[in-house]
Amino acid sequence: MGSREVLGQAARLASSGLLLQVLFRLITFVLNAFILRFLSKEIVGIVNVRLTLLYSTTVFLAREAFRRACLSGGAQRDWNQTFNLLWLTVPLGMFWSLLLGWVWLQLLEVPDPNAVPHYGSGVVLFGLSAVVELLGEPFWVLAQAQMFVKLKVIAESLSVIFKSVLTAFLVLWSPHWGLYIFSLAQLFYTAVLVLCYVIYFTKLLGSSESTKQQTLPVSRMTDMLPSITRSRAFVNWKEAKLTWSFFKQSFLKQILTEGERYVMTFLNVLNFGDQGVYDIVNNLGSLVARLIFQPIEESFYIFFAKVLERGKDATLQKQEDMAVAATVLESLLKLALLAGLTITVFGFAYSQLALDIYGGVMLSSGSGPVLLRSYCLYVLLLAINGVTECFTFAAMSKEEVDRYNFTMLALSSSFLVLSYLLTQWCGSVGFILANCFNMGIRITQSLCFIHHYYRKSPHRPLAGLCLSPALLGAFALSGGITGISEVRLPAAFTLHDFASCPLSLTLGSPFLLFLNQLGKCRETLVCEHNSFQKHACNPKHSYIKANFRNH
Repeated sequence: MGSREVLGQAARLASSGLLLQVLFRLITFVLNAFILRFLSKEIVGIVNVRLTLLYSTTVFLAREAFRRACLSGGAQRDWNQTFNLLWLTVPLGMFWSLLLGWVWLQLLEVPDPNAVPHYGSGVVLFGLSAVVELLGEPFWVLAQAQMFVKLKVIAESLSVIFKSVLTAFLVLWSPHWGLYIFSLAQLFYTAVLVLCYVIYFTKLLGSSESTKQQTLPVSRMTDMLPSITRSRAFVNWKEAKLTWSFFKQSFLKQILTEGERYVMTFLNVLNFGDQGVYDIVNNLGSLVARLIFQPIEESFYIFFAKVLERGKDATLQKQEDMAVAATVLESLLKLALLAGLTITVFGFAYSQLALDIYGGVMLSSGSGPVLLRSYCLYVLLLAINGVTECFTFAAMSKEEVDRYNFTMLALSSSFLVLSYLLTQWCGSVGFILANCFNMGIRITQSLCFIHHYYRKSPHRPLAGLCLSPALLGAFALSGGITGISEVRLPAAFTLHDFASCPLSLTLGSPFLLFLNQLGKCRETLVCEHNSFQKHACNPKHSYIKANFRNH
């Protein structure tokens, strides 16, 4: 599969994932806003911080390293050995679930049963849901490797919608069930998610006329089950060693990703109510990151991993593939920077209004608006880091991944200390400031790697981070005007009032420039670069341009 074909599939995966996730997330957004009006801050804090941390830690430690290792490399692999390696996530998940469940029940503070009933059952069911989700790991990796565009997004979105609907129904029907409501909904979510993958592959493998079926490395469902033969090793030891390297890295990355929840859970710097408000704001602020940046990061990590040979110097790679990868990286960096700046500029002024619409007075009063404003800056850093790290992790050799682990270890330690100190000084905002600091360090590390990687080549993908002065000036002007409008205009106004305001004409200007630049990024991804324009616009490769038009 050529680099341009991989690019076309990665672009379809990212754009289709983006459109579908916006649709499905909009539905769950409305459902969650409805549910919030029937819950106390304490229950939200226990479910969204402590129990979700148990689930996410179990799943992340059990599968993240396996995913990255099994999606690296080319198409030449023994899939039976890969499936055997992936099935090891299930017993590993059982181990982490039992160990962490014991910690959550025996070592952590137990909430008041009158305010938050059925805490013990919640811990057990959330741990069980993590193990259930791991049963679908071989199907997920195969779907990602084959770049099945819509399967992942539809499966996850349907699962989230069913979970939200069940939660809303149980909250209204049996509010006295307490944590049983959220625990059963979480277990239902993972079961539906795994069933979506199983049903899809069962139907696909049962249809011999399907074009997709003919390209799969398996011919029946039993081929994806663990198998032992004397002719070969149980697992590919190269993949197993790479998995161990990624496991050490993923352990540290999990601390960085969920660090604030670990500090809240183990150090008790915030009460359960404050934890609930922080988590709601955190989820609302990261909505754009999950909708836009995560699909792009996951899709183009696969693209870079397939186009580039891991661990090889840039001068030893295929030069055509290097040019394509450099152009794609430059366009992705510009896209991430523009999207992040737009969110930062406009989110700062409209944070209080957004929280009031989403959760009412519980969120829009107190520390909520300040938290969301701080998070808007963090989203900018998240956008850039997602793009730089997806390239870095796809191009690094095993030794470089191991060296990077030491940096992550230092970051993890500094993050925990900095989070504790900043929360003592400025409350829950300290978590976001600590995240910004660590994200900045990670971005710097990735930028240094990319600069070093391309230093002997004529390509300069980091130019995507340089915006025109006119565009930066438009953002600065809009930021000042929206800041003034928040003070001068009434705190609550209708959409009609806002549309009739003369300021709205000025506020739209950076969006026009943003779309203009976005179109340039899109065209660059299609035609790849001026030096390749003649080849890229050849009718043989015209399907790439058609894919971007369709999305």
